[in-house]
Amino acid sequence: MIEHTFLHLPGVGASTERKLWDQGILTWVDAIERGRCPAGFSGARWGQTCRILDQSLRSLRRGDHRHFARTLSTSEHWRAWPEFRRRVAYLDIETTGCHSRDSVTVVGLYDGNRTTSFIAGDNLDQFPEAVREYGMLVTFNGSSFDIPFLRRRFPGLVFDHLHLDLMHALRRVGLTGGLKAIERCCGLERDDDIAGLDGWDAVRLWHQHRRGCAESLELLVRYNTADIENLEHLAGLVYRRLRASLSLPCDEGGKEQ
Repeated sequence: MIEHTFLHLPGVGASTERKLWDQGILTWVDAIERGRCPAGFSGARWGQTCRILDQSLRSLRRGDHRHFARTLSTSEHWRAWPEFRRRVAYLDIETTGCHSRDSVTVVGLYDGNRTTSFIAGDNLDQFPEAVREYGMLVTFNGSSFDIPFLRRRFPGLVFDHLHLDLMHALRRVGLTGGLKAIERCCGLERDDDIAGLDGWDAVRLWHQHRRGCAESLELLVRYNTADIENLEHLAGLVYRRLRASLSLPCDEGGKEQ
Protein backbone atom coordinates (compact mmCIF):
# COMPACT_ATOMS: atom_id res chain seq x y z
CA MET A 1 0.00 0.00 0.00
CA ILE A 2 2.85 2.41 0.70
CA GLU A 3 3.75 2.71 -3.00
CA HIS A 4 0.17 3.82 -3.71
CA THR A 5 0.51 6.58 -1.11
CA PHE A 6 0.99 10.24 -2.02
CA LEU A 7 -0.02 11.78 1.30
CA HIS A 8 3.61 12.26 2.33
CA LEU A 9 4.10 14.79 -0.46
CA PRO A 10 4.01 18.53 0.36
CA GLY A 11 0.54 19.95 -0.16
CA VAL A 12 -1.08 16.61 -1.02
CA GLY A 13 -4.15 15.57 0.93
CA ALA A 14 -6.70 12.83 0.46
CA SER A 15 -8.59 14.61 -2.34
CA THR A 16 -5.44 15.25 -4.39
CA GLU A 17 -4.29 11.68 -3.86
CA ARG A 18 -7.67 10.48 -5.13
CA LYS A 19 -7.36 12.69 -8.22
CA LEU A 20 -3.96 11.16 -8.99
CA TRP A 21 -5.39 7.66 -8.69
CA ASP A 22 -8.32 8.59 -10.90
CA GLN A 23 -5.86 9.76 -13.58
CA GLY A 24 -4.18 6.37 -13.56
CA ILE A 25 -1.25 7.37 -11.35
CA LEU A 26 -1.57 4.53 -8.90
CA THR A 27 2.03 4.11 -7.77
CA TRP A 28 5.24 6.08 -7.39
CA VAL A 29 6.62 4.39 -10.50
CA ASP A 30 3.54 5.46 -12.47
CA ALA A 31 4.24 9.05 -11.45
CA ILE A 32 7.97 8.96 -12.18
CA GLU A 33 7.49 7.35 -15.60
CA ARG A 34 4.61 9.62 -16.64
CA GLY A 35 5.51 11.76 -19.61
CA ARG A 36 3.40 14.79 -18.69
CA CYS A 37 2.26 16.41 -15.48
CA PRO A 38 -1.27 15.57 -14.28
CA ALA A 39 -4.15 17.97 -13.81
CA GLY A 40 -3.72 20.15 -10.75
CA PHE A 41 0.08 20.29 -10.93
CA SER A 42 2.37 22.78 -12.59
CA GLY A 43 5.43 21.49 -14.40
CA ALA A 44 7.74 22.72 -11.64
CA ARG A 45 5.64 21.21 -8.86
CA TRP A 46 5.35 17.89 -10.66
CA GLY A 47 9.10 17.81 -11.18
CA GLN A 48 9.62 18.32 -7.45
CA THR A 49 6.99 15.66 -6.73
CA CYS A 50 8.77 13.10 -8.88
CA ARG A 51 12.10 13.83 -7.22
CA ILE A 52 10.54 13.22 -3.79
CA LEU A 53 8.89 10.02 -5.01
CA ASP A 54 12.19 8.78 -6.39
CA GLN A 55 13.72 9.37 -2.96
CA SER A 56 10.80 7.53 -1.36
CA LEU A 57 11.27 4.59 -3.69
CA ARG A 58 14.94 4.37 -2.87
CA SER A 59 14.19 4.65 0.86
CA LEU A 60 11.68 1.81 0.61
CA ARG A 61 14.17 -0.41 -1.21
CA ARG A 62 16.70 0.27 1.57
CA GLY A 63 14.11 -0.51 4.23
CA ASP A 64 14.52 2.99 5.65
CA HIS A 65 11.52 3.17 7.96
CA ARG A 66 12.64 6.54 9.37
CA HIS A 67 11.98 8.26 6.05
CA PHE A 68 8.30 7.30 6.17
CA ALA A 69 7.97 7.83 9.91
CA ARG A 70 9.08 11.44 9.30
CA THR A 71 7.14 12.23 6.16
CA LEU A 72 3.86 10.35 6.63
CA SER A 73 1.20 11.42 9.10
CA THR A 74 1.02 9.03 12.06
CA SER A 75 -2.63 8.32 11.28
CA GLU A 76 -1.52 6.87 7.93
CA HIS A 77 1.34 4.68 9.16
CA TRP A 78 -0.97 1.69 8.71
CA ARG A 79 -0.23 1.93 4.99
CA ALA A 80 3.34 0.75 5.57
CA TRP A 81 2.36 -2.38 7.50
CA PRO A 82 2.72 -4.94 4.64
CA GLU A 83 6.05 -3.57 3.40
CA PHE A 84 7.57 -3.52 6.90
CA ARG A 85 5.79 -6.61 8.20
CA ARG A 86 9.02 -8.55 8.55
CA ARG A 87 10.34 -5.79 10.79
CA VAL A 88 7.20 -5.21 12.88
CA ALA A 89 7.19 -5.55 16.66
CA TYR A 90 3.85 -5.91 18.41
CA LEU A 91 4.40 -4.22 21.76
CA ASP A 92 2.58 -4.05 25.08
CA ILE A 93 3.70 -3.10 28.57
CA GLU A 94 2.51 -3.75 32.11
CA THR A 95 3.04 -1.24 34.91
CA THR A 96 2.45 -0.74 38.62
CA GLY A 97 -0.34 1.72 37.80
CA CYS A 98 -1.50 4.43 35.40
CA HIS A 99 0.19 7.46 36.97
CA SER A 100 3.36 8.87 35.47
CA ARG A 101 5.24 8.03 38.68
CA ASP A 102 4.42 4.33 38.31
CA SER A 103 6.95 1.86 36.96
CA VAL A 104 7.19 -0.48 33.98
CA THR A 105 7.10 -4.09 35.12
CA VAL A 106 6.89 -6.14 31.90
CA VAL A 107 7.47 -5.31 28.24
CA GLY A 108 6.38 -7.82 25.63
CA LEU A 109 7.63 -7.85 22.04
CA TYR A 110 6.26 -10.19 19.38
CA ASP A 111 7.63 -10.20 15.82
CA GLY A 112 5.16 -12.63 14.28
CA ASN A 113 7.30 -15.63 15.14
CA ARG A 114 8.92 -15.08 18.52
CA THR A 115 7.76 -13.49 21.74
CA THR A 116 10.27 -11.91 24.11
CA SER A 117 9.37 -10.73 27.60
CA PHE A 118 11.46 -8.10 29.37
CA ILE A 119 10.89 -8.13 33.13
CA ALA A 120 11.86 -5.54 35.74
CA GLY A 121 14.59 -6.84 38.01
CA ASP A 122 15.67 -9.36 35.38
CA ASN A 123 16.25 -8.37 31.74
CA LEU A 124 14.25 -5.16 31.31
CA ASP A 125 17.39 -3.16 30.50
CA GLN A 126 17.85 -5.28 27.37
CA PHE A 127 14.68 -3.85 25.85
CA PRO A 128 16.25 -0.76 24.16
CA GLU A 129 18.72 -2.85 22.18
CA ALA A 130 16.00 -5.29 21.14
CA VAL A 131 13.48 -2.70 19.96
CA ARG A 132 16.06 -0.91 17.78
CA GLU A 133 15.99 -3.90 15.42
CA TYR A 134 12.47 -3.08 14.27
CA GLY A 135 11.13 -0.56 11.81
CA MET A 136 7.51 -0.49 12.91
CA LEU A 137 5.70 -0.81 16.22
CA VAL A 138 2.09 -1.94 16.61
CA THR A 139 0.37 -1.16 19.91
CA PHE A 140 -3.06 -0.62 21.40
CA ASN A 141 -3.19 2.88 22.90
CA GLY A 142 0.59 2.97 22.77
CA SER A 143 0.68 6.63 21.79
CA SER A 144 -0.85 7.66 25.10
CA PHE A 145 0.32 4.89 27.41
CA ASP A 146 3.08 2.47 26.39
CA ILE A 147 5.42 4.84 24.56
CA PRO A 148 5.28 7.66 27.18
CA PHE A 149 6.02 5.14 29.94
CA LEU A 150 8.92 3.71 27.98
CA ARG A 151 10.32 7.15 27.22
CA ARG A 152 10.40 7.90 30.94
CA ARG A 153 11.94 4.53 31.76
CA PHE A 154 14.55 4.77 28.97
CA PRO A 155 15.18 8.50 28.39
CA GLY A 156 18.03 7.83 25.96
CA LEU A 157 15.95 5.58 23.70
CA VAL A 158 14.81 7.19 20.44
CA PHE A 159 11.46 5.98 19.13
CA ASP A 160 11.86 6.74 15.44
CA HIS A 161 9.74 3.81 14.29
CA LEU A 162 6.64 3.81 12.19
CA HIS A 163 3.83 3.34 14.69
CA LEU A 164 0.42 1.80 14.15
CA ASP A 165 -1.71 2.52 17.22
CA LEU A 166 -4.59 0.09 16.78
CA MET A 167 -6.88 1.80 19.24
CA HIS A 168 -7.26 4.77 16.89
CA ALA A 169 -7.13 2.72 13.69
CA LEU A 170 -9.82 0.32 14.91
CA ARG A 171 -12.12 3.24 15.64
CA ARG A 172 -11.82 4.24 11.99
CA VAL A 173 -13.28 0.88 10.97
CA GLY A 174 -16.06 0.98 13.58
CA LEU A 175 -14.51 -1.11 16.36
CA THR A 176 -14.48 0.74 19.67
CA GLY A 177 -13.88 -0.11 23.30
CA GLY A 178 -11.04 -1.84 25.09
CA LEU A 179 -8.71 -4.40 23.57
CA LYS A 180 -10.40 -7.41 25.21
CA ALA A 181 -13.87 -6.33 24.07
CA ILE A 182 -12.64 -5.86 20.51
CA GLU A 183 -10.93 -9.26 20.59
CA ARG A 184 -14.21 -10.90 21.58
CA CYS A 185 -16.03 -9.01 18.83
CA CYS A 186 -13.50 -10.37 16.33
CA GLY A 187 -13.75 -13.94 17.63
CA LEU A 188 -10.36 -14.01 19.34
CA GLU A 189 -10.31 -16.17 22.45
CA ARG A 190 -7.87 -16.43 25.35
CA ASP A 191 -7.09 -19.34 27.63
CA ASP A 192 -9.58 -19.64 30.47
CA ASP A 193 -7.14 -18.65 33.21
CA ILE A 194 -6.32 -15.30 31.57
CA ALA A 195 -9.59 -14.60 29.75
CA GLY A 196 -11.01 -12.45 32.54
CA LEU A 197 -7.84 -10.57 33.46
CA ASP A 198 -7.40 -6.85 32.88
CA GLY A 199 -4.82 -4.15 33.55
CA TRP A 200 -5.57 -3.94 37.26
CA ASP A 201 -5.14 -7.69 37.56
CA ALA A 202 -1.73 -7.21 35.96
CA VAL A 203 -0.83 -4.76 38.75
CA ARG A 204 -2.05 -7.24 41.36
CA LEU A 205 -0.11 -10.11 39.82
CA TRP A 206 3.08 -8.07 39.82
CA HIS A 207 2.77 -7.27 43.52
CA GLN A 208 2.07 -10.92 44.26
CA HIS A 209 5.22 -11.82 42.35
CA ARG A 210 7.19 -9.31 44.38
CA ARG A 211 5.96 -11.05 47.53
CA GLY A 212 7.41 -14.32 46.26
CA CYS A 213 4.66 -15.94 44.19
CA ALA A 214 6.36 -17.33 41.08
CA GLU A 215 3.05 -18.46 39.58
CA SER A 216 1.83 -14.84 39.52
CA LEU A 217 4.72 -13.74 37.30
CA GLU A 218 4.10 -16.65 34.95
CA LEU A 219 0.43 -15.69 34.66
CA LEU A 220 1.30 -12.03 34.14
CA VAL A 221 3.69 -12.87 31.31
CA ARG A 222 1.10 -15.10 29.66
CA TYR A 223 -1.47 -12.31 29.92
CA ASN A 224 0.97 -9.86 28.32
CA THR A 225 1.85 -12.37 25.61
CA ALA A 226 -1.81 -12.81 24.68
CA ASP A 227 -2.09 -9.04 24.28
CA ILE A 228 0.76 -8.74 21.80
CA GLU A 229 0.06 -11.90 19.81
CA ASN A 230 -3.56 -10.86 19.24
CA LEU A 231 -2.38 -7.47 17.98
CA GLU A 232 -1.06 -9.14 14.84
CA HIS A 233 -4.53 -10.42 13.91
CA LEU A 234 -6.08 -7.00 14.57
CA ALA A 235 -3.39 -5.24 12.53
CA GLY A 236 -4.24 -7.41 9.53
CA LEU A 237 -7.94 -6.73 9.98
CA VAL A 238 -7.38 -2.95 10.22
CA TYR A 239 -5.13 -2.93 7.19
CA ARG A 240 -7.61 -4.81 5.02
CA ARG A 241 -10.58 -2.67 6.04
CA LEU A 242 -8.79 0.66 5.75
CA ARG A 243 -7.39 -0.28 2.37
CA ALA A 244 -10.80 -1.41 1.17
CA SER A 245 -12.26 1.94 2.28
CA LEU A 246 -9.97 3.71 -0.20
CA SER A 247 -11.46 1.84 -3.18
CA LEU A 248 -8.21 1.84 -5.14
CA PRO A 249 -8.83 1.10 -8.84
CA CYS A 250 -6.19 -1.65 -8.73
CA ASP A 251 -8.20 -3.43 -6.02
CA GLU A 252 -11.22 -4.01 -8.27
CA GLY A 253 -12.29 -7.61 -8.20
CA GLY A 254 -11.12 -8.03 -4.62
CA LYS A 255 -7.44 -8.45 -5.47
CA GLU A 256 -5.24 -7.66 -2.47
CA GLN A 257 -2.16 -5.68 -3.40
